[in-house]
Amino acid sequence: MSAAPTPAAAAPIRVPAGTTALDALKEAGVPLKGPDGAVVVRDLAGGDLRDLAWVPDADAEVEPVPAASPEGRAVIRHSTAHVLAQAVQELFPGTRLGIGPPIENGFYYDFDPERPFTPDDLKALEKKMTEIVRAGQNFARREISDADAQAELAHEPYKLELIGLKGGAGEAAEGADVEVGGAQLTMYDNLDPRTGERVWTDLCRGPHLPRTNTIPAFSLTRSAAAYWRGSEKNPQLQRIYGTAWESKDAHKAHLEHLAEAERRDHRRLGAELDLFSFPDEIGSGLAVFHPKGGVVKREMEDYVRARHIEEGFDYVGTPHITKAHVFELSGHLPYYADTMFPPMELENAQYYLKAMNCPMHNLIFRSRGRSYRELPLRFFEFGSVYRYEKSGVVHGLTRVRGLTQDDSHSYVTPEQAPGEIRHLLAFVLGLLRDFGLDDYYLELSTRGDDPDKQDKFIGSDEDWEVATKVLEQAARETGLELVPDPGGAAFYGPKISVQTRDAIGRTWQMSTIQYDFNQPAGFGLEFTAADGSHQRPVMIHSAKFGSIERFFAVLTEHYAGAFPAWLAPVQVVGIPVTDEQVSYLTDVALKLKARGIRVEVDDSDDRMQKKIRTASKQKVPFVLIAGATDAEAGAVSFRFRDGSQHNGVPVERAVAAIAQWVASRANADPTAEALVAG
Repeated sequence: MSAAPTPAAAAPIRVPAGTTALDALKEAGVPLKGPDGAVVVRDLAGGDLRDLAWVPDADAEVEPVPAASPEGRAVIRHSTAHVLAQAVQELFPGTRLGIGPPIENGFYYDFDPERPFTPDDLKALEKKMTEIVRAGQNFARREISDADAQAELAHEPYKLELIGLKGGAGEAAEGADVEVGGAQLTMYDNLDPRTGERVWTDLCRGPHLPRTNTIPAFSLTRSAAAYWRGSEKNPQLQRIYGTAWESKDAHKAHLEHLAEAERRDHRRLGAELDLFSFPDEIGSGLAVFHPKGGVVKREMEDYVRARHIEEGFDYVGTPHITKAHVFELSGHLPYYADTMFPPMELENAQYYLKAMNCPMHNLIFRSRGRSYRELPLRFFEFGSVYRYEKSGVVHGLTRVRGLTQDDSHSYVTPEQAPGEIRHLLAFVLGLLRDFGLDDYYLELSTRGDDPDKQDKFIGSDEDWEVATKVLEQAARETGLELVPDPGGAAFYGPKISVQTRDAIGRTWQMSTIQYDFNQPAGFGLEFTAADGSHQRPVMIHSAKFGSIERFFAVLTEHYAGAFPAWLAPVQVVGIPVTDEQVSYLTDVALKLKARGIRVEVDDSDDRMQKKIRTASKQKVPFVLIAGATDAEAGAVSFRFRDGSQHNGVPVERAVAAIAQWVASRANADPTAEALVAG
């Protein structure tokens, strides 16, 4: 989440040969401090970013890159990563360096220390970083040959490995292009501002801030284990994460945002609200849903199942394992072999845990002859699939190894494809709104133009062009923002994904719609056309939730665990003032249960105020309190999640109001004001 808007680009500035970019900016009156101040410049001739100390050989035109821009923040964060690495090697001599790139909202640096870092180590490192920043050391760029770099970095085995991979380091290791992204290797030295002596150095492509004391605000956030170059076959390093911003205010806003995100973390809420867990005995990334989480999951599934049937889908079911040949027909092997669980040898054949449902739906289509009169033919299932995610990326319910997709496939004629995609988009967007997610944009993932990546896609150029145009047209007709994602398509065709913003502005990829002209050919799918000829259908993949688990996590964080009343595991808790009202509230609960309401009566030995606090912590939408006066009057008193109350409500009216609110599927919280108005 950005803490400040990105400033508009400034007019080009001329940098005379032999003059530093910094002098040219000063001459032009460009600000050099604050969020709008330039931290580097962009050379307009080639688009490269340059240090302010850059001196062109010939006159050049540049534009200043302000601190508050995305590229400016990346420079600030990468410079701060260097300061972190310097602090680590000063406090923990002998620590070897990995990679330290900027990332969204921050940076990280990988290290190979003698022991894992502790929270106290991070505090000490942050203090040492503050000293380095205040010292105002100069970042100085130095070109170096491969041989000299290898000699200078002989004690840094990971850096030597990057030098050896220089041509393709960006592909071989995430973030490596910040160090060896170009043909010419460069080092960045941190120089003492008084003596000019080198204090510390690192292999780096740059650019950087002019001095360490131009880092406006930063903090370290956490440490974690990370495999070198992302492979479990390589050594496990220690990764330290941090954040850095263009101003103290932006930094403070981000930390507040992190605190709010932590408060909403579905993993913490899952434990506190008794929704789900990840038993070690089962394995990493494999969730079990507890009874309360099962309620939410069931409500989600029941609703989306009914909506699929309303939208013309036929419910089907397929097994969890299959012979390898099915994935060879679909083309998933070998493209997805690395993300699938290893095969099992059974009866002289290899079986795989299912990683996707579409191949089996193709077999259902192929099970008998099909006529054009049946199209569009739509199949849907809650398909459980299994994907071997690396341990370093498994994360709660948002990145799991076992997941259930609300997976559907539409088989259409090429002429029907545009209408079907419009139909699916309307379905998807309406479903998200039904669950209270109404802030979204669309992303169009295509094959892209990079010639080095074209071998990951199959199909003719003409097929890709047609499919992409169909998706793009349908996406634009929604009127929503459409963001390009070149190179992000599936191997068999382009896709639209719905990017949804939650209550605190974070973006989540949710629903997807994919145009597939390849799998029907692989499975030999055909339908009989009106003229009696056999023709091939187009297959359109769509997942509305994406996966039940991920959607569950997003909803949990969006609502901070306070699910709308229709989704809440427990919708009503009855709290007696004394034990004498337990039987009275039990009768009220029976009336609510008869209306399909999930209700409990807290008959524990706790005091009434503690019972109210417990219900509040469990985020129950309706709390009904009854004392002797209420029981005598045949009434209850409402208490809502926002703390508001409405007393003395007749039981029949209270039951009707709760049932009506739940039936309305309102995503807003019930309140005393809403109850009175209703």
